[in-house]
Amino acid sequence: MVFSSLVFLCIFFPVVFCLHAAIPSTKVRNVLLIAASLFFYAFGEPVYVALMAASAFLNYLCALLIDAAGEGKKKAVLAVAAVANIGILCVFKYAGFFLTAINSMLHVNLPVPQITLPIGISFFTFQALSYVIDVYRGQVEVQRNFGKVLLYISFFPQLIAGPIVKYRDIALEIDSRSVTLGETALGLRRFICGLAKKILIANTMAVAADHVFQQGLGSLDMLGAWVGAAAYTMQIYYDFSGYSDMAIGLGRMFGFHFRENFEHPYGSLTIKEFWRRWHISLSSWFKEYVYIPLGGNRKGKFRTGLNKVIVFFLTGLWHGANWTFVAWGLFHGAFSFLEEAVPAIKKLPRAILHVYTMLVVTVGFVIFRADTLGQAVSFLGKMFTGFQFTASSLSFAIQQLTPFFLAMLAAAVAGCAPLSRLSLRLREASEQGEELAPKENFVQAALYLAAFVLLLWCIIRLSGGSYNPFIYFRF
Repeated sequence: MVFSSLVFLCIFFPVVFCLHAAIPSTKVRNVLLIAASLFFYAFGEPVYVALMAASAFLNYLCALLIDAAGEGKKKAVLAVAAVANIGILCVFKYAGFFLTAINSMLHVNLPVPQITLPIGISFFTFQALSYVIDVYRGQVEVQRNFGKVLLYISFFPQLIAGPIVKYRDIALEIDSRSVTLGETALGLRRFICGLAKKILIANTMAVAADHVFQQGLGSLDMLGAWVGAAAYTMQIYYDFSGYSDMAIGLGRMFGFHFRENFEHPYGSLTIKEFWRRWHISLSSWFKEYVYIPLGGNRKGKFRTGLNKVIVFFLTGLWHGANWTFVAWGLFHGAFSFLEEAVPAIKKLPRAILHVYTMLVVTVGFVIFRADTLGQAVSFLGKMFTGFQFTASSLSFAIQQLTPFFLAMLAAAVAGCAPLSRLSLRLREASEQGEELAPKENFVQAALYLAAFVLLLWCIIRLSGGSYNPFIYFRF
C-alpha cells in the first residue's frame, strides 16, 4: 500500500484517523498505530513484516543490554548491533550485487540468490540503528517498552519512504501528544500538497522519463536525451519530496512533528549547498553516525578527504545495489571536492553558479537513473554530442512534449523556487500558533480551498488509472 493509492486515501487513512481521533488514551492510540502500521506494511509485504518486527526487537534488546552493561561491554554490544543491522541490509539488499561483482572480478560462478528487496528496509534499518547508537552515547534514555520502539520504527507515515526520523525527535510525542483541529488542518494541507506533487507532477514527468530511458539509444538525439534527463530530474525531486511532505503531514495529523527533509534543493548555488537541502535526514544521518565518528575534518586534509569519499560512496550505495548509484555518489563527491579545492568557483555570478549546480545535478541523475554505467555514458554522450537529428528522433522527442507535460513542467520549475516571505510567515505562524492578520487569513483560506481542489484532481487522476510508479522499489 502506498499513499498515492485509492485504497489508502479512501479506506485505510480515513478509518485509522477517525479511530485515532475517537480514542482519548495515548496508550491505546499507540496500540492502534502499531496495528495499523503493521497492517500497512503487510498489505504489500506479508512476509517481510516479520523481518521488520524482528529488526525492531533486536535493536530494542541491544539498547537494553547497552544500558545494563558496564563501560567495557557497551561498545561490544553496540558492535553486535551494528554488525547485525548492516548484515540484515547486506543479505536482503546487497547479496546479489556483491556476489555478481565477485563472479565478474574473479571469473567464478558463485550462485546468486534471488532475494526480493523488502520495501523500506534502508529506512527502518537506519532508524533502528540510530536509536541504539543514541542510547550508547547517552543522548536518549533507553526505552523499556517494546511497543514504543516498535511504533517508532514501524510508524506507517515514514516507514517505506522516509524521512529517516531519530528516536530523540519523537520520543516525547510517543508518550504524550495532542491533536488540535488547527494542527490537523495544517497536516492535511501538507499531505495534499505532497500528494499533488506525486500524482500531478512526478507521475507526469515519469511517463516522459521512462519512455526516453527505455528508447533505444540509436534512435535518440540531443533533444530527446535532454527531455528525458530534465523529466527525470523533476520526477525524482517531486516524487521524493512529495512523499516526505505526505509523511510530515500525516505525522502532524497524528500528533507527531517530523523535521523537514527537503528545502528547495534546486535553488542551490553549489553542490555542497545542494546536499544541505536534499534528503536532509539522510545527509544528517551520515554526518552524525559516519562522518564525525571517522574523524570529520579534525585529522588533517587527507583524512578529511578520505572521510568524505567514504560518506559519498556509502550515500550512493544506500540508494541501491547497482554501480550506477555508487558512481552517482562519487560523482557528487568529486564536485564537492572541486568546490573546496577551487574557492574561485563560489565567487562566480549567482546565475552561473545556479546553472553549474543544476547541470551537475542533472548529469548526476542520468547516472542514477540508468540501468548500467554503459547506458549512463551513452546517454550522456547523446545529451552533449547527439547532433544526428532525424525525422523519427525529432518526432519521438516532440511526442513527449504533450500540453499536459509542458504545463506540469512549468509548475515543477515554479515549485523549485524558495518560499516567498508571505509563505514563510504563514508557516512560522502556523507552527508557533500565532494569530494572523486579515490579509494572511484570506491567503490561508485560499490555500485550503486550493488544497481541496488538488485533492479532487488527484483522486480523479487515480480513478482514471493514470501512470503511478513506485520509485522506491529501487531503494
